[in-house]
Amino acid sequence: MPIPIINSIASWVLKQRIHQIELFLKYPNEVQEELLMNLIRRAENTVIGSQYDFSSITSYNTFSERIPVSSYEDLQPLIERTRQGEQNVFWDAPIKWFAKSSGTTNAKSKFIPVSNDALEDCHYKGSKDLLCLYLNNNEASEMFLGKSLRLGGSSQIYEDKETFFGDLSAILIENMPIWAEFSSTPSNKISLMSEWETKLTAIINETKNENVTSFAGVPSWMLVLMNRLLEETGKGNLMEIWPNLEVYFHGGVSFEPYREQYKKLLPKSDFKYYEIYNASEGFFAIQDLNDSSDLLLMLDYGIFYEFIPMDTFGTSDQKAIRLAEVELFKNYAVVITTNSGLWRYLIGDTVRFTSLNPYRIRVSGRTKHHINVFGEELMVENSDQAIAKACQLTQTQVVDYTVAPIFMDGKEKGAHEWMIEFKQNPKDISQFIKILDETLQSLNSDYEAKRNNNMTLNPLILNLARKNLFYDWLKKRNKLGGQHKIPRLSNQRDYLEQLKELQ
Repeated sequence: MPIPIINSIASWVLKQRIHQIELFLKYPNEVQEELLMNLIRRAENTVIGSQYDFSSITSYNTFSERIPVSSYEDLQPLIERTRQGEQNVFWDAPIKWFAKSSGTTNAKSKFIPVSNDALEDCHYKGSKDLLCLYLNNNEASEMFLGKSLRLGGSSQIYEDKETFFGDLSAILIENMPIWAEFSSTPSNKISLMSEWETKLTAIINETKNENVTSFAGVPSWMLVLMNRLLEETGKGNLMEIWPNLEVYFHGGVSFEPYREQYKKLLPKSDFKYYEIYNASEGFFAIQDLNDSSDLLLMLDYGIFYEFIPMDTFGTSDQKAIRLAEVELFKNYAVVITTNSGLWRYLIGDTVRFTSLNPYRIRVSGRTKHHINVFGEELMVENSDQAIAKACQLTQTQVVDYTVAPIFMDGKEKGAHEWMIEFKQNPKDISQFIKILDETLQSLNSDYEAKRNNNMTLNPLILNLARKNLFYDWLKKRNKLGGQHKIPRLSNQRDYLEQLKELQ
């Protein structure tokens, strides 16, 4: 079949989905309520369904009163029973797949259940919807005339008692329909390589002669690949290698600290950037407009959403609310109930709503990744935006960064200590620090109050990281590859001290 016909068919099929999306845009709260009841009915006869008497739950209020909000540690005993082969524990369909995730905060691995329902109706559906929304906004797109370069985690699939675990990206590749491999590069064999540096070379060798029209992956790791590719080929930018490139689908970490670097790699005025918000636990939101930083919350993926206001999170006043009750611009911790049997599960991310009709969000950080030692409530969203502005005004580029508190000592006030690895150090470090600090104050009134006349916080301290410091830190912990992230903010000094030891 000629490629233009394939392109037309794919566009037509994907665009049919727009009508279903319009349904949850029009009736968002009704779609969510119905979805919750369907999940409860499915799990009535499971172990957890019997424990909380799901059969008598007929309303959200009963559901929220009866079932507690859970962390991974709370659910781990039930998850372990399923990993040992027992079924019908928290979901009525067999669960054979587990996404292994350690995130950024915990050395101990988490095994997130991934049901076939979640694979089909959440993860793959999200991938198709991403293309659907992109094509709906860019009707002249020729993306399907070439291939999509995907950069996932560096992991293979492991078997244990007839269950399987690995990075989510490896699970998705292992289960994806056969037609999907024809439109992707590198091959599944290379995508599933576990040794990151060998895999990087193999990806470059296989993809540099392909007609790549789009690429997808975490911005920090994709940047490593793209810079290595330019070194290998001697080209000045990516358009010289792949002249038909038109869009980058990114997620996993904030794009803000890397935006200017990508503009240099992709000097094409109409090049598109599309953000997604997905995780081992599910596919949550998609940028639905060109040139936007807002993500449309996808409400028909088998995920029921609740939100805990961050101003009461972790206190005795903590209370989860429904989607219908959220307010604009407030920070919320995300709680999900899913078609993989995660019940009122706290995923650890924080979001704020930028629109209530439709429901659009921005990821603002992590419940564990903020600094509030002195009442400053600094979020990752603040630090990412401040870094981006300081880089722009000083014409420099950041590779990676992390921040930790300097605790008060006697009469000495506290401060924030930064470790930043630059691609090229700023010509005037003091100017960079000044812009960074002033931008943080403009973005965050709590931080501004603590910095006012050095009332509680002294000026920030900046350490210039040596080249490849963060890369070496991850390598030492066997965390190289597309799924691993640098912890940006912490209330403790552990990460910073470990990096300083490697300096």
